[in-house]
Amino acid sequence: MLRTHTCGELTTADLGQEVKLCGWVQKSRDLGGMTFVDMRDRFGITQLTFNSEDDPELRAKARELGREFVIRVTGMVIERASKNLKIPTGEIEIKVSQLEILNEAKLPPFLIEDETDGGEELRMKYRYLDLRRNPIRENIILRHQIAQEIRKYLDAEQFLEIETPVLIKSTPEGARDFVVPSRMNPGEFYALPQSPQTFKQLLMVSGFDRYFQIVKCFRDEDLRADRQPEFTQIDCELTFVEQEDILNIFEGLIKHLFKTVKGVVLGDFPRMEYADAMRLYGSDKPDIRFDMKFVELNDVAKVSDFQVFNSAELVVGINAEDCVSYTRKQVDALIDFVRKPQIGASGLVYIRYNVDGTLKSSVDKFYTVEQLRAIAEKMAAKPGDLMLLMAGPADKTRKQLSELRLEMARLLGLRNKGTYSPLWVVNFPLLEWDEETNRHHAMHHPFTAPKPEDLSKLDSDPLSVRANAYDIVINGIEVGGGSIRIHDQKSQSKMFELLGFSADEAKAQFGFLMDAFTYGAPPHGGIALGFDRLVSIFAGLDSIRDVLAFPKNNAGRDVMIDSPSPITQQQLNELQINLK
Repeated sequence: MLRTHTCGELTTADLGQEVKLCGWVQKSRDLGGMTFVDMRDRFGITQLTFNSEDDPELRAKARELGREFVIRVTGMVIERASKNLKIPTGEIEIKVSQLEILNEAKLPPFLIEDETDGGEELRMKYRYLDLRRNPIRENIILRHQIAQEIRKYLDAEQFLEIETPVLIKSTPEGARDFVVPSRMNPGEFYALPQSPQTFKQLLMVSGFDRYFQIVKCFRDEDLRADRQPEFTQIDCELTFVEQEDILNIFEGLIKHLFKTVKGVVLGDFPRMEYADAMRLYGSDKPDIRFDMKFVELNDVAKVSDFQVFNSAELVVGINAEDCVSYTRKQVDALIDFVRKPQIGASGLVYIRYNVDGTLKSSVDKFYTVEQLRAIAEKMAAKPGDLMLLMAGPADKTRKQLSELRLEMARLLGLRNKGTYSPLWVVNFPLLEWDEETNRHHAMHHPFTAPKPEDLSKLDSDPLSVRANAYDIVINGIEVGGGSIRIHDQKSQSKMFELLGFSADEAKAQFGFLMDAFTYGAPPHGGIALGFDRLVSIFAGLDSIRDVLAFPKNNAGRDVMIDSPSPITQQQLNELQINLK
């Protein structure tokens, strides 16, 4: 080994010991006849000292060191005169007797410090340098720790880690596939898996009972902070289980991770019906760190000549407690917020419940004081509160108010990243109607089983059928979802029929799975948790990019290696691809 210790382990217990250290130059400074160098590796920082009185040539060599030079030193561990108790090695330093430059370095394009001066695109271009920074490195280490704890927990629960193929058949799963041309089969293509869904079900048919995989998945879709074209799932499947069994096992996994990795003990997760989540929060992934539930107001708001409310399918509001002091400028900013194109509302109505008990609103000319007070009573408002109301088509208005609710919580500091409020959302609709294609689509995927008590409505009222499905949500982020699966050929054929597949189309796409169901497929179900999103929650980040070693930008490009990129004409010819 080139070193005897790392840069993060020496303490006063090692005083007087001769050691060899390797690492990068973080910074250096001259003080009188001495030069101090901070040397860094993955494990920490150790201060080196060079003294002109002891060895002027060695000190002169140290003064030539630049940032990020890779060096090796030999020296004695001595007590540090000016201690730094913020770091583990802050009570010692190394009195250097030998210095070897292993590699020089150009001046980095940005500061390799916790607070860097590099913009995101620049840091992504030089990601190998960005990964030297403490915050990014700590995120990658955190990712490793969480992965190890996942494996420990699932192994104890008798899950087997089994790999599934990466080159698979293209099947309709909601997003676009990434496709890979086959040289040996001209004109035919593999697809990269959006998930191992059918393979994990086949493993259950094979009798493996409990499967998991921390697996790469691929989706060709528009990107945002919590999406990458390639992402990682904690993918799991179990046989001979019901929904409650799966919820208990994976609630236990999340509790285990928070306790072992964060030292946070979580209580039991509440269960919320999908219908209640949409009614009370306008979202199937509600953030329940704060209250501000929706209050439906049709009965008390449609009592005047105010046509905006009278003509609306739904009048609904939230109560922002203790916000009556919001200025007109602040309220106008909220109106501008809901009018943004991505939200699309025409505006909102406010009612101030003044501290003296009076009520003042933006629609005073349409409502009497008694009518405004009835709205306030329905919303359980008190003096000092600010009520915010929206109206329009029910589904659209709920989604718009959901965005306003989250914005108000942000402004009020209610979305504390150190507070964790997980829940299960259950009983999703099995199907949704797509106006563009004029057909049903699966809310989750076509292998999701209906609730047994709703089976009788599959033909007469399919949109009212609930799925035996569940999502886990933490702080308003969908961390994962799953379902009890269909496990017999007849029911799966019926599902494909509801989704508009012809018998031939279903056989061409999923014949292998349908055939497998005829050979004694057991009842089974599973879940997939977003590993990247989970790590980002633990790290307190809004974006998953900084928990990935080598992420891509919003255009799906790796700017470090310049990918995607053209391939040679010879490769195109071998694949029989003609680019026009």
